[in-house]
Amino acid sequence: MKVPFNYLPQQFADVEPFLAGWRELAASGEFTLGPFVERFEAKFAGYVGARHCISTNNGTDALILALKAAGVGPGDEAITAVNTFYATAGAIVAVGARPVFVDCDHRYQIDAAQIAAAITPKTKVILPVHWAGASPDLPRIVQLGKAHGLKVIEDACPAVGARLGGRHAGTFGTLGAFSMHPLKPLNVMGDGGMVVTDDDALADWMRQYRNHGMADRDHIDIWGVNMRLQPLQAVVASRVLDTVADLVRQRNGNALYLDQGLRQWPDFVTVVERCANHIEAQQLYMAAFQRRDALLGFLISRGIEAKVHYPVPLHLQKAAASLGYRRGDFPVAERQAAELITLPAHQFISTQQLDYMLETIGEFYTGKRSLTRMAESVAEHKTAETLRVNR
Repeated sequence: MKVPFNYLPQQFADVEPFLAGWRELAASGEFTLGPFVERFEAKFAGYVGARHCISTNNGTDALILALKAAGVGPGDEAITAVNTFYATAGAIVAVGARPVFVDCDHRYQIDAAQIAAAITPKTKVILPVHWAGASPDLPRIVQLGKAHGLKVIEDACPAVGARLGGRHAGTFGTLGAFSMHPLKPLNVMGDGGMVVTDDDALADWMRQYRNHGMADRDHIDIWGVNMRLQPLQAVVASRVLDTVADLVRQRNGNALYLDQGLRQWPDFVTVVERCANHIEAQQLYMAAFQRRDALLGFLISRGIEAKVHYPVPLHLQKAAASLGYRRGDFPVAERQAAELITLPAHQFISTQQLDYMLETIGEFYTGKRSLTRMAESVAEHKTAETLRVNR
């Protein structure tokens, strides 16, 4: 049985609704910013509960734009998670600042208890990541930022649809950055990103900076760049946004199914703890597995497109050599990097495919192919999860 990681051919199998929107765009001639982009920005701001949404060409641009709006530049430090995707640290470096890493916790999120120790006189912002579509302890991090006079910028790039206590990811800090990469919960046919904020002045500055610093066609008030979202992608994003609540509900149901199934093998598998007041976007479903590399090869040989996100933490990357970190500095992230596997758990995965993954994992660890189907034992929990996500 095939269990694909890439669901895009299924998601975009019916392209006619998108083509209809593109035909409307083509007839309008509004190919740079304009009403299609503005409508999406207003719609997304309303969805997450923010005053402003400033769209960008991609998620990395969103992070850079947010950092620049916060005044982060040469000589500054920005605290972030060591186990995040490269773009988080890359954006910090792109504005001339130094990334300062903090280890992660057992939920794969930045360990909020370790952030205070990383603060120095050069610290300008705290940049927590909603890694894999889950969320760190944002209330604690925001309180810490206030106590030290630091802005909090959320890297919510994987987390459209994630909520903490009913509040959307990306809206706790001064600024929140999102990505619409094809394999994010809110995705487009290419790249896209956005920054949200409740600060009117920051929003005005970002809108101007991402459009060359132009006040109008003939006047430039500040030196800016081109970070504009393409209207073609705004059309896609606006339509896909209507589906996010449903796909997040389905992904959480699949994640719960896998959680329950994998708990059969506590000696070999560690399943992440789920927080009762969180709704995870489930951009990635990850668990820690003993003999990870051998299991990964076994899964792939059986048609299961499992992945590793990521085998080398940021502090051990060649690009980070000048930062002065060494192996052993962040033991939790290093251990997780050696144990984590990402399993397909997107909205197009069937119960049969979920069972097949569990059967295959069970065969690897026990040598037995048979596995009691999880459907009946999980049904009650899955119903409860659906009700929780719907609230």
